[in-house]
Amino acid sequence: MIYVRVWTGLEAHALRKAHRDSVRRFATRCAVAPRTVSKWDKLLAATTPYPDTQAILDAVLAKAPSDVRLLFDAIVSELRRAEVETDQPARRAADLDYEAWAEDLDRAIVALSWQNFTSAGELLDRWLAPLDPVELDDRGLYLYGRSLTLLGDFHCDQGALLGPQSAESTYRNARDVFTQLGIPRRVAQIELSLAVVAEMSGDAVSAGRQYDHLAVDSRLSARDRARAALWVGTALSKQDQHDDAISVMVAAARMFETLGEPDDWSSAQQKIALAHRGTGNLTGALRHIELAHSTGRAHSPLQRVQLTTATAHILMTDPSTQNEGVERLEHAEKVAAGANLGHQIRSIGKIRNLLAAPAAGAASSSKERA
Repeated sequence: MIYVRVWTGLEAHALRKAHRDSVRRFATRCAVAPRTVSKWDKLLAATTPYPDTQAILDAVLAKAPSDVRLLFDAIVSELRRAEVETDQPARRAADLDYEAWAEDLDRAIVALSWQNFTSAGELLDRWLAPLDPVELDDRGLYLYGRSLTLLGDFHCDQGALLGPQSAESTYRNARDVFTQLGIPRRVAQIELSLAVVAEMSGDAVSAGRQYDHLAVDSRLSARDRARAALWVGTALSKQDQHDDAISVMVAAARMFETLGEPDDWSSAQQKIALAHRGTGNLTGALRHIELAHSTGRAHSPLQRVQLTTATAHILMTDPSTQNEGVERLEHAEKVAAGANLGHQIRSIGKIRNLLAAPAAGAASSSKERA
């Protein structure tokens, strides 16, 4: 019997053929995704399964009846001979420079952190556009999943939330990749991003449930669990449950302080300030928004817009500071437009409409009395 020192897709494909299994049935037999089996069938010796999958394939071969093992030997010999005779050139996936890909992803992260969408898009498209993920080995597929995650962030920051080529669809594709690779932390992180998309799309109830579940999910890091807890508060606040939101967000802020995460702590102060505004406690709102300003969190255009918009929203609520609030909101809108922050522009428009509605109602009442 042929001894398999290291399994490649070629030997795995031969074992499936020897069992006369369909792709789905062999995937079940090996406890892997059907897409993984399809990749073995397509790439053959150009792909190598993970070590734990190697052990599974060893066990499947060891348990096979003698007639299956004999057929496996024959198929492997035939496939190996065919590879030598055809001397096929290396596949596109085998030509990839993984180090260059990883470096470009690091550059894309920096570009996205400053909302430099042109550079980030070019860096991501360089790798995503020409590749078929089915042809990638596990390392390439991991980088492909990371690229999709960053592309989801790209769409999210620009406000392209739902539909084809949106944050939601891109995140779902990335989640499928990391599910196939068996990387639970990456899967959970993307589930957290999908909850953010749901909240940004207006579904605060569904987002809140997802945040609540992820806030105690052991797959996530302590920081990500604290972020999920903070966002439970934002979802509650959007449902006008401001007192409950404040309690949840203050607890999340303490977590960030314990973890030594000043930017997240500052973000928490900003959200607590808006929740206090929702209760009518403008003194508390101003105190927490000043804390957010004092920590110097607003580095990128997105951060500046978020902090300035929150400050303007609070100032516009008080008639004595309304003019100053309007000026700050106009400034935030200009920065958002310059950075192409679609979601922030829409949020600013909603603030204008909400604050204009009472004024319009008061004017109408005055006319009726006259």
